[in-house]
Amino acid sequence: MTLQQEIVGNAMQMAVVSLQPGQTVYCEAGKFLFKTANVTMETRLSGPSGAGGRPQGGADGATGAGGGMGGMLRQAMGTAMQVGQRALAGESLAFQYFTSTGGEGTVGFAGVLPGEMRALELDGTRAWFAEKDAFVAAESTVDFGIAFQGGRTGRSGGEGFVLEKFTGRGTVIIAGAGNFIDLNPADFGGRVDVDTGCVVAFEEGIQYGVQRVGGLNRQGVMNAVFGGEGLSLATLEGNGRVILQSLTIEGLANALRKAQGGDKQGPTGGLFSTNAG
Repeated sequence: MTLQQEIVGNAMQMAVVSLQPGQTVYCEAGKFLFKTANVTMETRLSGPSGAGGRPQGGADGATGAGGGMGGMLRQAMGTAMQVGQRALAGESLAFQYFTSTGGEGTVGFAGVLPGEMRALELDGTRAWFAEKDAFVAAESTVDFGIAFQGGRTGRSGGEGFVLEKFTGRGTVIIAGAGNFIDLNPADFGGRVDVDTGCVVAFEEGIQYGVQRVGGLNRQGVMNAVFGGEGLSLATLEGNGRVILQSLTIEGLANALRKAQGGDKQGPTGGLFSTNAG
């Protein structure tokens, strides 16, 4: 059953979802706006099953695979692992589930920053990866997971260390800051280099990495100190969809500090920034 949704608004968009009787959509805690009276709301620590549309664990999942006490124990351990991963990633610990009863229902969701939203359709063949906190809501047939970038990427990637991963079939709604641009690295010679804070989401098959801005020479030092990008850029290679945003969280925070008279970044805009974070 396809999720019927409409993204409305301009500077601060919202998604209005129409639920058919018995249909369930879930969101990260804090992204819910409104619902009609015939839509039930339940907060759970467990993620969706992705197959039957019912959450994993909890009272309604107690008779899952294996059944009995063994099945409940396995489900409890699985839920604990999910919660632990989300805690390590700095994500919300709980999800909110909305199910329409007694006719068609309506639910509204939004992100937390001024910007755009996008509905991605998963067909089961390719996963999608998104920046931390991009997830807004999804059909219960879409699985939400955490992907940790390892090695050099994880140590130097900043925003790219923790990614949200979506698998299964159905609609997932994401949000970002500013305006979105869609591109395919294959149309630009196979690779694009971007500010690490500009990456919103990309399809499975795109290779994500982090590279140092320039070498350890005069120009490399100038890029790092005065360029505003720090020491690293994100690299996206391959053939597939990539979504970038025009506003970074760091840029928004710096603008707000400056407007409040608390900007300590100075004229360099780069490595010598003295922002406390």
